[in-house]
Amino acid sequence: MNTAEAAAAAHRNVRPPVAQASLGAGVVVTDEAGRVLLGLHRSGVWELPGGMVEPGESVEEAAVRELAEETTLVADAADVEVVGLVLDSVTSSLLTRMTAATVLRSFRGVPTVAEPDKIERWEWTDPDRLPEALFVPSAQVLRMWRPGLPLPGGPFHRYAMGRLPD
Repeated sequence: MNTAEAAAAAHRNVRPPVAQASLGAGVVVTDEAGRVLLGLHRSGVWELPGGMVEPGESVEEAAVRELAEETTLVADAADVEVVGLVLDSVTSSLLTRMTAATVLRSFRGVPTVAEPDKIERWEWTDPDRLPEALFVPSAQVLRMWRPGLPLPGGPFHRYAMGRLPD
């Protein structure tokens, strides 16, 4: 590559493209009995802890940060496993929603409502008795975690993942 080509290539990558997708992390947290942690959102639907991945943050770091911000539970990014990626569309926009399905292997603390304007309460729930009113991305993440769960399929794409060796 000559100098002019290198300069053109460097300039091309200065500005990011217009956003067409958003990336979030859904966190499956289980207790010793195998129950999954769900929060009752003020809108009346149940959801997993999770949220958007911030610039410069890994999916694992986002999962741990969101978990702490929402539940006060503390975890290490090394204890987060990304088990899959779910793609769907937000119907009110042309935005593709990408949700990394993560599973937490270890945590410290007791779930506490840290954002009372959003969540009424956190409850440990038997995965075989999940509430019907589930936030769509949470239901999709739960199906990545346990594909046999009786949850609606919906129009989305699922991609299973595994860790690469270091």
